[in-house]
Amino acid sequence: MKPDPTKLGANTPSGSSLQRKEARQLEMSSYKGLDAILQNWEFDPHTLCVRLVKGDDGRDVIQMRVDLGVLQMETNGRPDGLQPSGFPTFLDAMLAVETNDPDFVMNEEQCFEADREFVQFYHRRISWLRLEHYHRAVEDADHTLALMDVCRDHSPEDEWTMSHEQYRPFVLFHRTQAAALAALDDSTADAAVAEINQGLEAIRAVFEEHEAVEDFENDEMVLQLIKLRESIRDEYAVGDSLQERLAAAVRDEQYELAAKLRDELARRQEH
Repeated sequence: MKPDPTKLGANTPSGSSLQRKEARQLEMSSYKGLDAILQNWEFDPHTLCVRLVKGDDGRDVIQMRVDLGVLQMETNGRPDGLQPSGFPTFLDAMLAVETNDPDFVMNEEQCFEADREFVQFYHRRISWLRLEHYHRAVEDADHTLALMDVCRDHSPEDEWTMSHEQYRPFVLFHRTQAAALAALDDSTADAAVAEINQGLEAIRAVFEEHEAVEDFENDEMVLQLIKLRESIRDEYAVGDSLQERLAAAVRDEQYELAAKLRDELARRQEH
């Protein structure tokens, strides 16, 4: 007996497959392409293409034009807008784990999620720098450094630790740039120079920790920060800071002058 074609449908394997296919096609047809965005925003491989725009609900979002499309990031919380395990960020989730178990060791899934968050905050950090929202760049750099601390303290193995620690000077470089430029906008040129000096000391400490201090002076990031510091000094007629004068006095064995500078530095820090 031949089957009646008019009765073939959802109760047969072929009918079920056909219905699922049609449903998928209908769903896909409702999606919108990115043609209009890509055509009106040309990719430039020689510069970072970033803009701050309004989302459908009026919130600010960051868009980054990349070679094959557009990345969109939230401006608050995690750049992808998700809340890992109900926490604002994966860092917050790991800090909660650390509170309950100070000696925990990160598992494979936690390592994977940490790497995801590193990449997301990197993209947003460089976007804030490009947009000249320097305070926000400092915030995202601090988040990354805190996540690096957690990964270092709870890493499953040394190799994985170093795969992240090697980028600590790079994150400090971005943070120092952003902090100095924010200080230049909000405070004084002296404050901007002080931020650069503090950043250089933090980077030097990383080099010393990994027994590579001999590479510090010629590191490209260090040279760029020194160039930024000297350009600020030249433009705003900023002299040597108290810290720099103190270091020079100690180096030249001018101990009486060094003592006076220490006292002056202590008085300023009290206020």
